[in-house]
Amino acid sequence: MPATARPVAARPWLALAPVADAVVLTLAVAVERVSGRSVGAETMSVAWVFGFPAITMLLLAGGGLYRERLRPHFLDDLRTIAGGAAIAAMATISVSALVADDTNLAAQGVRLWLFATVYLAASRSGVSFASAAARRDGAAGAPTLIVGAGTVGRLLAKRLVAHPEIGLRPIGFLDKEPRSHDDDDPSAPRLPVLGASWDLNDVLEQYRVERVLFTFSTAPHDVLMRMVDECTSRGVHVTLVPRLFEKMPRQFTVDHVGGISLLSIEPANPRGRGMAVKYLFDRIAAAFALMILAPVLAIIAAGVWISLGRPVFFRQRRIGRDSEPFDMLKFRTMRGEAPSDYAGIELPPDTAPGGIEGEDRRSMLGAFLRRTSLDELPQLLNVLRGEMSLVGPRPERPDFAFRFAQDVYRYDDRHRVKAGITGWAQIHGLRGNTSLTERAEWDNFYIENASLWFDLRILLQTVIAVIRPRNAV
Repeated sequence: MPATARPVAARPWLALAPVADAVVLTLAVAVERVSGRSVGAETMSVAWVFGFPAITMLLLAGGGLYRERLRPHFLDDLRTIAGGAAIAAMATISVSALVADDTNLAAQGVRLWLFATVYLAASRSGVSFASAAARRDGAAGAPTLIVGAGTVGRLLAKRLVAHPEIGLRPIGFLDKEPRSHDDDDPSAPRLPVLGASWDLNDVLEQYRVERVLFTFSTAPHDVLMRMVDECTSRGVHVTLVPRLFEKMPRQFTVDHVGGISLLSIEPANPRGRGMAVKYLFDRIAAAFALMILAPVLAIIAAGVWISLGRPVFFRQRRIGRDSEPFDMLKFRTMRGEAPSDYAGIELPPDTAPGGIEGEDRRSMLGAFLRRTSLDELPQLLNVLRGEMSLVGPRPERPDFAFRFAQDVYRYDDRHRVKAGITGWAQIHGLRGNTSLTERAEWDNFYIENASLWFDLRILLQTVIAVIRPRNAV
């Protein structure tokens, strides 16, 4: 007999977010009224007092800010908050202009939009940080069952264990024909196979499962359908991994032909107009950054010249867009000469090269530059010359790049765009001796979702990563 459905544990931040946002928006209106009086502006009309918070919250809800998500991202939320507050301010200005002879509308709107954006962003970041910290401590890990103990299922389990802030705690697999542990990544968690499809009910009850992730297995279509129905009837959340998940960008549309769902993907075009705009922005930003950082660059160059002599720059052949080689620049950090041929160097399976120069030849200044990533600043010249981008996959040495293209799944797809000073993989810790497969996965995700906003987000997260450095590339 089926068990009584029990609700999935709600995320505290999700329940508190609308209340917190309502309070913050009311505060923003109050602050705007006070600041308006201080500069001699007229008192805000009733449309502002009641209309602005209501319209803003409706727009935030429409933007999905109050919908349950496995992994909310503050910077993505910031874009929704800024856009929603701007539209609400414009709507309220329009209402005020129609119903009253309200002056200083533009000034009121700009002030209120600014206050609302800043306060909402601060509130959301605080609540999200506290909730993520609680989930990392294991306070909100929902017991999660994974259907399918193949490559994708075990990779998913590894990611969930590595990122407890997502709030899902994998307890095991359900699969009639699981993949052998002998082929697993040694770093993957050793989760048990709890049974096959016919054991679903018992596993749900015994482990009090709150979410089931359906990956790929040999179970027939009708069996999987019955399993999904059983989960939903018990109040257990269901998440499906799409078959071609590697090609599933953030932008897609869903259509229906009868009962058949059609997903139309809209990946970024590496040869499209958007990427051309990105590269133009890169060069302008690099030129501006070089002017601003000129004193810092001069001080570092002088330090390198004093401690290591000439040349100040270290040039190394790397592979860029369309597998074209170029000379990547760095400040010199080591004494002596780097190896010129890497063809004979053996690497552990699926591991990026790191520390292959032999003994530690870094100077005291060089160690500091590597630790803070300041040795990478000359790559702004590569960006200005059009050889690199501010954001993109990190370039590899030719010998390794050609070898990895043969051995690593989708590695060569990284070369569809220009190499970057920083990248989506790097800000997630994939630097130094880390998995090449994971690097290629994260880099290709970036390429298929590339946008100026995505670049800005990565650049902001890079600043945080530099403050808390890990391994240098």
